[in-house]
Amino acid sequence: MTGLIVLAVYVGIFVAAMVIFTRLGAKMRDYTSLKTVTFGDESAVRPNRAAGIISILTLFLLWGMFTGSSLIPGFLHAPAPFQGQTSFDLTVEANGQTDMSSVTVLVHEREQNPDDVEVEPGDGFAKNDSITVAQYRSQLVSFDRNDEITRADGAEVVAVNGQRVRPGDRIEIEGGSVTISDKGTPNFEPYNGMQMEPLYLPSPEAVVDRTIKVLDEGFRGTSLLGHLGWSLFRVIAGFVCGAIVGIPLGYAMGLSNWFRGWFDPIVEFMRPVPPLALIPLVIIWAGIGETGKIILLFLAALWIMAIAARSGVSGVNIAKVHAAYSLGASKWQIMRYVIIPNSLPEIFTGARVAMGVCWGTVVAAELVAAEKGAGMMIMVASKFQNTDIVILGIILIGVIGFGIDMLMRGAERFMVPWKGKG
Repeated sequence: MTGLIVLAVYVGIFVAAMVIFTRLGAKMRDYTSLKTVTFGDESAVRPNRAAGIISILTLFLLWGMFTGSSLIPGFLHAPAPFQGQTSFDLTVEANGQTDMSSVTVLVHEREQNPDDVEVEPGDGFAKNDSITVAQYRSQLVSFDRNDEITRADGAEVVAVNGQRVRPGDRIEIEGGSVTISDKGTPNFEPYNGMQMEPLYLPSPEAVVDRTIKVLDEGFRGTSLLGHLGWSLFRVIAGFVCGAIVGIPLGYAMGLSNWFRGWFDPIVEFMRPVPPLALIPLVIIWAGIGETGKIILLFLAALWIMAIAARSGVSGVNIAKVHAAYSLGASKWQIMRYVIIPNSLPEIFTGARVAMGVCWGTVVAAELVAAEKGAGMMIMVASKFQNTDIVILGIILIGVIGFGIDMLMRGAERFMVPWKGKG
């Protein structure tokens, strides 16, 4: 239910922002500059910076709203879980006698461990009780633990707050609900609200605090930068090895019928195989050390780079090749001045894809067997339910992956300025 509400809020913000900025943009737009632009022209579409900023702020806002973050105003918070004291009455029947008792409930935060609330037992055979229960948890009420007549003597709960109940019935009370179990025992469950339990999604400030702590103390004997450095080293080593083998293989497949016929079945067979499916085989072959991880990343990048290089060669305009031949160019000159420059855009596109696949694969490989790395951090933290470290690792993986892609885009613009210019 909470997930549907989050989705509805996100869609609402998206639609509202799009309508507002579209109308504002319509008033300021110079339509004369768009006369040559036709619908479906991809080259005319550029990311709207305002939309990007609002998108990030919206995600942060939703994160804060549904975790009760102190970084956003309180009136924006989703309904919080109940905390404090409440009570409900039980009607107990035993051997033809009827009596009422009161149960006082103290709902506290998970990190706290308060004492039970002291209550007067009362005068009847059914004594008053008190329990403590943590937020997002439930607690059975041993209603007869201090009664003069117990369940063994035939005592049973027949009503909650004056409403008749049977096993399986649920009664809403202030701050929560009471459900009668199959054995007739009341079970109190506090109102959880709409905020996520910290075990499943910690607040932004909790993640920031954990980040500062890990930066200062490290994690399992290695600094945070050390873990990220090991992951980057594995990715770069595997990608470079894959590119060194894959690009010449792709060129050979694009230029030679024999190479194309020989290697095409192998490449096309391995291309759809997920790198993670190769982990058990790589461990058997190369063990769980660094060699195995780099081999896995090499295989993840190899087929992508080979296909990118092959596609780049196949996409060279044949008119350029004929023009070079007519000017007396040799095969090496055609390779150096025609084929390689015109295939570089495809190769860079493949390199961006390969780096993304390698970055995702190294994290998964570190989940299996590693003493250092971002994936190892996530795996160990999940075992101890340190969700803040898991979130920290996910954010860092995403940021670094985005940074790698931006660096490769910049390298592409610098090294292949002729891309898209014919």
